Amino acid sequence: MANVLIVVDMLEGFCREGYPLFCGDDAVKIIPFVKKKIEEYDQQYLPVIFVADNHEPDDKEFEIFPPHCVKGTKEAEVLPELFEAARRKVLIPKTRYSGLYGTSLEFHLNGFAPELVEVVGVCTNICVFFTVGALRNRDFKVRVYREGVASFDRDAHDFALQQMEKVLGAEVV
Repeated sequence: MANVLIVVDMLEGFCREGYPLFCGDDAVKIIPFVKKKIEEYDQQYLPVIFVADNHEPDDKEFEIFPPHCVKGTKEAEVLPELFEAARRKVLIPKTRYSGLYGTSLEFHLNGFAPELVEVVGVCTNICVFFTVGALRNRDFKVRVYREGVASFDRDAHDFALQQMEKVLGAEVV
């Protein structure tokens, strides 16, 4: 049983300036750490799972947030410097906050049977939080890296980290 790294929404649309849901400088600052984690996994030939927003043009989520990461657009692409850093990788498109909702993520995790699932990405208080919650509801042991998560809302980021640790039982380091 090996570890698995889940990289949540490290996409052009969230990590590059000029897109409607750009997560700001904090998202840009975590890119080197996320790349380092991916490279660590790659050196051990461990699996890296990228979960990525991939919405239809009329997605219901756009009633809450501006249209973003529409399927087939540059905005929905994983940052190439991260995606290319992993050899043993899986790309899982998602349409909701949780990387497990309506996706094949649970199937892949069950196949890998990880001892530990490590999580990095954006936004801490939205997609990272709901993915970690779904992982914990399935009894996966989860570690979240403070250096590897970011949000456009610092207070919500801090609150989400606290909730993941104290309520969901994830290890936050």
